[in-house]
Formats: sequence, C-alpha cells, structure tokens
Amino acid sequence: MKPKNKNIIDYLSRRKFLYTCGSILAGGTILGVSGVLLHKIFMLPVNNRIAPNGTILNNSKQSNENGLKSPYKLVSSFRTTDRIEGFDVFNEKVILAASNLLSIYDYSGTLLTSFAIGSNIRDIVVDKEMIYLLFPTRIEVYTMSGDLLHDWEACSEDSDYCSFAVTPESVFVTDASNKNICKYTSEGTFVKFIQSPDGFIVPSYSFGITYANGSIFCSNPGRHKVENYTLEGEYVASFGKPGGAAGYFSGCCNPVHLSYNTAGEIITSEKGNPRICCYSPNGEFRSVLLDSKILGGGHAAYDIKISKDKLFVAGENSISLFQYDAHLATETACSACDVDCPLRKGITI
Repeated sequence: MKPKNKNIIDYLSRRKFLYTCGSILAGGTILGVSGVLLHKIFMLPVNNRIAPNGTILNNSKQSNENGLKSPYKLVSSFRTTDRIEGFDVFNEKVILAASNLLSIYDYSGTLLTSFAIGSNIRDIVVDKEMIYLLFPTRIEVYTMSGDLLHDWEACSEDSDYCSFAVTPESVFVTDASNKNICKYTSEGTFVKFIQSPDGFIVPSYSFGITYANGSIFCSNPGRHKVENYTLEGEYVASFGKPGGAAGYFSGCCNPVHLSYNTAGEIITSEKGNPRICCYSPNGEFRSVLLDSKILGGGHAAYDIKISKDKLFVAGENSISLFQYDAHLATETACSACDVDCPLRKGITI
C-alpha cells in the first residue's frame, strides 16, 4: 500500500512544538541539531567517553553532588553528526535512523551498512531480522539489507503515531493525536483500538510502549503512570505517582521511553530532570540506574534499549553503552537486589 501524501512540514512543526513545550513545562528547552547525510564516528580513550548528550565524561566520576552512586559504567560510545531519530539493538548491532538514512553499526561504532529511508522517524523496532520503522501515519518493514517487505497506512486520518512494540503476532502503536493504542497484525491488518480505563493524557510526545515477557507496558504520561495490558488489549494494572523524588514521575508528562530486561524488570526514561530507573513488573521501584549528571544533563529524555547485560542510551547524536560494574555497585540498591538481573552479569573493572 502506498503511503499517504502528507505535509511533512506540518508533522515536523507539531512534533517540534510538543517536544519543546513539554520540556519547558518540565523545566527546560531542547536544542535541535541540523542533519547531514554523512555519519562520522569519533572514538575516545577508555577513561573519557561521550556522555549521551555529547559531552565528554570521565569514568572516574560516577557519583555527583546529590550523592547518587551508579553501578553502571560508561564503557564505550560513538557519535554521529546527525540527530538520532530512533534506534534499536539486535544481534550485536545498533540500528539507528538519522537524516533519511537507516544505518547499522557494530557495538564499537563501525558502520556496517546503510540505506535510504523516509524522514520523520518516530521509532524503530528490530524483530526476527526485520526492521520496523514507525512514521507519523504509516509503518514500513525492511530486511536488514534494506529491501522493503511491506508497509501500511495508519487506520485513522488524523493519527500521529509516537512509539510502537512488536510481538510475535502483532504490532501495538501509540497514537498521540487520538490518545489510544492501535493494534495491528504483523502484516498490517487493523485489529482494534485500546483505551485506558482512566483515559490516556498525552500532552507531548511521551507515549512510550514496550513488549515485555508476554505483556504490553505503555506510559500514560499525563497521569504519570505505566499501564500493563494483555496481548488481547485487556487492561491489567498500572503503577506510578507524580512527584520529583526517586520512584515517582515528575513534570507535565513522564515517563517518555520504556524498555525491559529478560528478568521482566521495566526500565523507564524521564525528561525534565532526565533519569533512567528500574521497576519490577508490578511497579515496585528498584533504583535509579543513571541520573541527569551521569547522563550528561539537559532536559530531553534519553532513549534506552537493553540487550542482555548491556544498557544502551541514545542522546541527540551519540550512542553510549553502560555496563554493570561490581566494584562501583558497592553500597548501591542494585548490589542488594535479589532479582536474577541479566544486567548484573556485566563487567568488573
């Protein structure tokens, strides 16, 4: 099916407005980065890496004036000259979209291949050697070599898609305009709309969703919650409360991004005062994994992905890899956690 001929400038303008206004309400503004077609890689010595916001971070400084000690060490990073619109990790590779290119890197930042794609990517999911790309009003599916397998248009004329999750048989998409979740088959056949029993409040593009161990978890950002649904779209439960302290969601609309590990723990990323936190599947707060100081500051949320014992964080134009360090973990909540967490099988330096 051919994509609809939409005015891309309208989508870009609206998205920029919502991102900016949402961050102003949360406490700051976001600065854009102009894109170029060429991706350049800048590797740094092991003790001086690029923080996810693009600044240089010394690994010897793993705590800050607020006293947070993180057990996660920044072990490698690479930078592109383009603003990263979305990314995922799959089979020891980082797949990212920037400046009308889909690029595939190895974990060291070596560019393996790239191919042209459309503009204004909202999200990327890689599943079973297939790359799913989310646009404001359509979804495209590619092979790892860049061949288009199939695509489909949004089921609503005024859709404004934000994030999506791919399960073995379905695709779940959050719609910031219609404030619902759209469920499709893997081939693009519309199945149903999913509504929150409390109603989704989506003041900005903070409508994250992920598939974790047979369940769907999505943010209800204006209500400062994470909601859990079955694969049939039935509501199960929710967790989260508004507030600035650890274990709460602050600002106008949080959390922004969601991920998970194979133990079933939910990993959240917030904007305003950026931080990455861990929760149990039923919403029990575990700990702050990375805070604003360690991430490099700013006000925008950092996109996150988990692959085995590796935590990947995307800034505006950099990908950073964090791993658990048993030495740094001393006297942190992670070291005392009794969950068999795959992230704790990281490194000891």
